[in-house]
Amino acid sequence: MTAQTEAAPDLLYSETEEDLRSAVRSLLADRADAPTVIAGIESDTPYDLRLWESLATGIGAAGLLVPEKLGGQGATHREAAVVLEELGRSVAPAPYLTSSVVATEILLALGAGDGPVAELLGELAAGRKAAVLALPFAAPAADAAAAFTGTLDRTVTGVAEAAVADVLLVPASDGLYAVETGAEGVTVQPLVPLDLTRPLAKVTLDGATGTLLAGAGPAAEAVARGLLAGAGLLASEQLGLAEWCLTETVRHTRERHQFNRPVGSFQSLKHRMAQLWLEVVSARAAARNAADALATGSPDAPLAVAVAQAYCSRVAVHAAEECVQLHGGIGMTWEHPAHLYLKRAKADSIAYGTAGRHRETVAELVELPAP
Repeated sequence: MTAQTEAAPDLLYSETEEDLRSAVRSLLADRADAPTVIAGIESDTPYDLRLWESLATGIGAAGLLVPEKLGGQGATHREAAVVLEELGRSVAPAPYLTSSVVATEILLALGAGDGPVAELLGELAAGRKAAVLALPFAAPAADAAAAFTGTLDRTVTGVAEAAVADVLLVPASDGLYAVETGAEGVTVQPLVPLDLTRPLAKVTLDGATGTLLAGAGPAAEAVARGLLAGAGLLASEQLGLAEWCLTETVRHTRERHQFNRPVGSFQSLKHRMAQLWLEVVSARAAARNAADALATGSPDAPLAVAVAQAYCSRVAVHAAEECVQLHGGIGMTWEHPAHLYLKRAKADSIAYGTAGRHRETVAELVELPAP
């Protein structure tokens, strides 16, 4: 054969990625354990700003995708995916996905070496500011171009983590604007979401002014790239969530006894957990493939992301549902963290496009051989 086959992606974790995982997991175990997260969502300030500062600047996670010359770490989506796995494992309230991935990727796609884009990137990489895209959390990459209509004055509902953001990236008919959340004419009204660990808000711009970052054409492509990266790395968050649910459920069923036997020894429960393990292993492969495709700039990245989201969304919800059910009565209580994972899984399942929407993308991208 003369045609060369493309090298298979490396889905294993590198030593650097494992070191990063260890640092993030240690921080979250200290600052975002289950009682702390539950106490936070019951308060008026669910976000622990000290946790975000430690994650963003102490570990340097906020600037992983930003080149070193702009003040970042010069890493790739693979490292960012590891951070999101650990954030999914702890369901810690932190604007990492929306600011350090989506907003950062949008600014990087604009390709400016200096000026307001580079300045804002430096602020995000240093953890001094957080930015979010002023679109509904459910918006998929395919709808990016449709958002560039109308004027800067608008109302957007369902913007994830807008309440903690310093800057809004707002699309308009003439381009993409950076608008300070504290500026005159900007109102951020918190909503009551299903997932209290990732609050939503209604953003209203009435007479607000902002800095034009790019024209509508380049900006639409940049927003699409940011949403694609968000969907791809969201799969890693869903993977971490599913892994925690499986691990915790196995631990509980080993310790919980009924009829003088661990409930995990019952054949029917063994089968359910074995099936869930197979799903989690497959989800890991899909999520890692998406992260690697984004990191290497593979032309198959849209397909890898669509496959990962179509699969990982379902696995995360299934794992969380099994976690609640197999914990029995305690799984239904507010004090046990199982409900946090179920709500996060449900909310993530419609973020950046539903699983059905991503399956449609797979069908469009895959060229089936003629019968």
